[in-house]
Amino acid sequence: MKSINKELYVGVFVLIGLLCAGYLTVVLGNVRLFSPKGYTLYAYFTSVSGLKTGASIEMAGVEIGNVSDILLDKTRLEAKVAFRINPGIQLSEDSIASVKTAGIIGEKYISISPGGSDIMLEDKDAFDNTESVLDIESLVRKFIFKNEN
Repeated sequence: MKSINKELYVGVFVLIGLLCAGYLTVVLGNVRLFSPKGYTLYAYFTSVSGLKTGASIEMAGVEIGNVSDILLDKTRLEAKVAFRINPGIQLSEDSIASVKTAGIIGEKYISISPGGSDIMLEDKDAFDNTESVLDIESLVRKFIFKNEN
């Protein structure tokens, strides 16, 4: 009888440990268990260096969505970024999508500056106005080579 109790306690302990490990995997890995709600928008950038899938989309410092995909548009030869916007958030067609850095060396995110148009973006629409990431390496290179001449 005592060995059955010990085995039961060990089994429950192992089960709780596995559930905790699974929970941490889902939370820390940003795994989405259910299909995300909201709608998809696209933006084209000349450079999205450092931007990763899952990065936040912010407006006025508030997260309103996440980057769902980053790929190269072969016809425009620009980075095509797809992101999910939370339901209930309406963005006007003249809004500006900018790639920004959180802090000095922080991770990249997309900041949305609202526009003033009455026409709202719908599912699968693309932003007309974008600002790419500031490439510090090319700025330093220009500064160094400019001073050598």
